[in-house]
Amino acid sequence: MESIKLKNSIIHYYGSPSGYLKDGKATVDIMFECEELKDWCKNRQYAVTFADGIFDRLARKENLLDSQENEISLKNVRIWQLNADSDFSMRFISFDEFEKKFGEPSKDHYDVIYDGNLSTNNLDEIYEICNLNHPTGYKGHSLSMSDVVELYDENGSEFHYVDRFGFQQIDFEQSEQTQGFDMKMEL
Repeated sequence: MESIKLKNSIIHYYGSPSGYLKDGKATVDIMFECEELKDWCKNRQYAVTFADGIFDRLARKENLLDSQENEISLKNVRIWQLNADSDFSMRFISFDEFEKKFGEPSKDHYDVIYDGNLSTNNLDEIYEICNLNHPTGYKGHSLSMSDVVELYDENGSEFHYVDRFGFQQIDFEQSEQTQGFDMKMEL
């Protein structure tokens, strides 16, 4: 028995759907990260990345080839939480309250505490994952009000403030003062 097989763009490791191949790039569930799979990808000249939730998605959709394309096109997820230097009264408040006291939330006050793939782009499901079962590499507190969820891909980003009930889509850019400072630092 071959240990690794490619069938319909799905990578099977000892019979388990462990990842997928798209545009010459392999994305494999992090639980299958091993030298054998890395070597297999390298020998075929596939760039490989490891991410959480791939196995679960593939196991649910393995025989549903029409749904497979939707699963593969999931956006990446970044979770932003207020940094240690931010005003403590910004924490755990509703969007309306934040905007009234501090203006629109800005990247200046936030740090990325997670950046990766999750098994969904549904904001409610992301909220549940980041509260009950933190993904590998998650370095913050459970997702709460005042946090920001970013969904992104090669076409851009969308940002969602975690509000009292649900989410509020926001622009979430750095302040112009900080952007100018960053540009001067690069010169």
